[in-house]
Amino acid sequence: MNVVLITIITLGALGATAAIILYFVAQKFKVFEDPRIDQVEEALPAANCGGCGFPGCRAFAEAMVKADDISDLNCPVGGAETMSAAAAILGKEVAAAAPMVAVVRCNGTCENRPHVNQYDGATSCTIASSLYGGETNCAFGCLGLGECVDVCQFNAMYMDEETGLPVILEDKCVACGACVDACPKNIIELRKKGPKGRRVYISCANKDKGAPAKKACSVACIGCKKCEKECPFGAITVENNLAYIDDEKCKLCRKCVAVCPTNAIHEINFPPRKPKVEKPAVEKAE
Repeated sequence: MNVVLITIITLGALGATAAIILYFVAQKFKVFEDPRIDQVEEALPAANCGGCGFPGCRAFAEAMVKADDISDLNCPVGGAETMSAAAAILGKEVAAAAPMVAVVRCNGTCENRPHVNQYDGATSCTIASSLYGGETNCAFGCLGLGECVDVCQFNAMYMDEETGLPVILEDKCVACGACVDACPKNIIELRKKGPKGRRVYISCANKDKGAPAKKACSVACIGCKKCEKECPFGAITVENNLAYIDDEKCKLCRKCVAVCPTNAIHEINFPPRKPKVEKPAVEKAE
């Protein structure tokens, strides 16, 4: 009986000693976590999409709490309302970021871009892109296998069976950038939505010279620089035979659209243009 009692007392003493040691060790190496991180995380949409540039909403909340200036941080899914709520928790100010939307910079439909071969392999744009240039003579355009659609968490994209191109559903797109990262051809980009959802952009990524580009796709940019010369705001530059419109400088005047010989420039959500009224010729008096 004495042996059992001594054993119990010994084990109890050892347990108590270990508990005391663990307590002091825990206090010594205790990591303080700012309670505001939880508050900010609760204000975020919990999409964990990575559109903010961080691996998840928790990491983004930690970055917001630690940052002295949060002007460069943005949650594209939550938008201005979410950012304002999170900033209020931290007692900081944040400027409203311009709403963004994904756009597909390729208009190489089956009609515009004739197929010259048929791909028979894994239905993955990444794999297909690593094997060859595509089913057409344009090595820069959409491969049409829908990898961008597969990665979209918000059902904001679908593949158009008639054109063979992805279509962005503007009202569902949250500009998370997942489709941008997934596209091996880099033809999807995030651009400003623009006032009333209006925007103008070059729907082409072909860097070949004019003749080969036009032969591969009837609506390809041929690098003629007519749009660049026409733009009064310096918003268009032509590099490597390809025009690009800077949405920071573009004033949506649409003068470039009218002069493009291949209709490679797209204007979105604008009202129909008024037809030009031809003035009657004035007959000269004899």
